[in-house]
Amino acid sequence: MTVTRRRALAASTLLAPALIPAVARAQAPSSWPRQSIRFVVPFAPGGTSEIVARTVAQELSKQLGQTVFVDNKGGGAGIPAMTDVAKAAPDGHTIIMGHVGSLAVNPYIFNNQPYDVNRDFMPVTLLAKVPNLFAIHPDVPAKDFREFVAYVKKNPGKLDYGSAGNASAGHLAMEYLKMVTGMFITHIPYRGTGPQLTDLLAGRTQATSAGLPALLPHIKAGKLRAIAVGTAQRIPALPDVPTVAEMGFKDFETSQWYGILVPAGTPRDIVKRLQEESLKALRSNSVTSRFTNDGATGGGGPPEEFAAFIAQQQKTWSDIVKRAGIKPD
Repeated sequence: MTVTRRRALAASTLLAPALIPAVARAQAPSSWPRQSIRFVVPFAPGGTSEIVARTVAQELSKQLGQTVFVDNKGGGAGIPAMTDVAKAAPDGHTIIMGHVGSLAVNPYIFNNQPYDVNRDFMPVTLLAKVPNLFAIHPDVPAKDFREFVAYVKKNPGKLDYGSAGNASAGHLAMEYLKMVTGMFITHIPYRGTGPQLTDLLAGRTQATSAGLPALLPHIKAGKLRAIAVGTAQRIPALPDVPTVAEMGFKDFETSQWYGILVPAGTPRDIVKRLQEESLKALRSNSVTSRFTNDGATGGGGPPEEFAAFIAQQQKTWSDIVKRAGIKPD
């Protein structure tokens, strides 16, 4: 063997270990997922976000051959959960449920978030839009929306409303309603819809705005009274409940929406695969049946579409935050 050939073989032997990580990284996306996937939900159990997440996670687990488990991380207006995921390895094994508060409102009410929602996360897909309801405890002396507004105006500061937390969809919807009606009702933030419903059902708070899936069973049982929906049209599940716009507040519209995001730097083919698998899950019989019952509209579009939707929501809510003077409580 010539000296030149021996040197070449020695060099290739030395280089081989260094090349292995690069090859592994190049092949990694095609082998995803290699382990269970943590699906972080920035609220305590019992709310609409968890219902959407668990419904989709069950189907994804079947499709991917790896467990997709929901990790509820409530409190702090979703900032601890978002911070956790922003710092996670960008390998597709940690994902987060994004919503109107964390993506479209927090940037405008918190000055020092430890991340940038548009820089440190990659949108994957919108999962669902869910009707927003306004509901009150039966002890409140008001049979409908107009009577409720009139009662609150006659008794400013007497009633409290609970929400899933600062910048949650319910907090934003109620503050928006307060702005257009001129009501004064005190906000009590909780760590999720489940905990705030416990106090509402017990009569310790008197009103709320939350997603249909979390409220509907209690409305049907007569434990809560639905007075309005935030959607542009009435919803089939509660056809006798009017929209806020019908009550004289033109163009009022607010709904809850939920989607998947991953840490920035996640390989694009993993993002694409996750979006495609999410779309498949949303089209499954179990998810479509559940969403139909809950009045939810499924998503599943490409990342670019979800990114554009987030940008539009940021524009809308930055204006509402400014006009309504929404601040964390």
